[in-house]
Amino acid sequence: MAHTQHQTMRRVLRREIAGTIGLLTDEQDFTAMRRYRTFTFDDHTSYLQQVESLLRTLAAQGSHTTVALFDPEEYAEFCADSGLEPDAPSSRTRFTAELAATGPTVTYEGQPLDELVPDLVDEAVRQATWEYATTLLARIGNCASCGEDIGRASFARASHLLTRILDTAGPGDLHLVCSVSAAPETLVAVLRADDDAGTIHLDESETLEFTTVLALGVATRSAGGLVMRTTARDAPDRVYGWRLRGENLEPLTAAEVFDAYCTDIDSGDLVSPESGVDYCVPPDLGEEGETTGHAH
Repeated sequence: MAHTQHQTMRRVLRREIAGTIGLLTDEQDFTAMRRYRTFTFDDHTSYLQQVESLLRTLAAQGSHTTVALFDPEEYAEFCADSGLEPDAPSSRTRFTAELAATGPTVTYEGQPLDELVPDLVDEAVRQATWEYATTLLARIGNCASCGEDIGRASFARASHLLTRILDTAGPGDLHLVCSVSAAPETLVAVLRADDDAGTIHLDESETLEFTTVLALGVATRSAGGLVMRTTARDAPDRVYGWRLRGENLEPLTAAEVFDAYCTDIDSGDLVSPESGVDYCVPPDLGEEGETTGHAH
């Protein structure tokens, strides 16, 4: 009887343990891991099928599992820095635990891998974008004329601009995209804001990432822009935007927004406009959207 009770207690405790699986999302990363003798998988498709089966089993047992992006190069660096043998399952476990604490993860909620993997890659891109923008902001330093920390001041300005945008938006769910030209490529941040009976709910991480990218554009006076899409019940979606000018936002005309939305980014070809969408001029941000402080 005591033995049965202990087994039952262990099963209950197992449901209390949260786990993380490090996933090799593409064929190239999978092939890189095959150089390790203890990595016994030899086919990426079969590997993904086994991972998905394991995730379903864990979910059926009531376990909470997250999936992290496993990068072989980062793993090799981790082992070298930590003095670990890379060709050992215990080292891969240690690295996965590190990913759970610091890397991009997605919670498994029963979705198929072909849905989970793109979400995981998007999360990795978001984190890399934020880290890159944060690093660039920190490197700018102080204003030569007044000694003010330019990165800090630009972040405050970006936070102010975002607040004004949200305050002046009409009812409905909001979807914002900010793009800033930064070498070697354009940085893009996305922010979703859900409207719950007039109360806007923002994801804290998304808000931080979005504000950081916008702040980088302000600090470096880079070319950039911000586009907003509002979705409200019983009304057409509204799309409008601004061009980043120094530390200000300059309204785009309805025609400019229409052109931006109806042009293929890769080819430059025109695409058909969406039905039920109103391409319009943004609301006035008011005096609080004007320049504050000094130019760097």
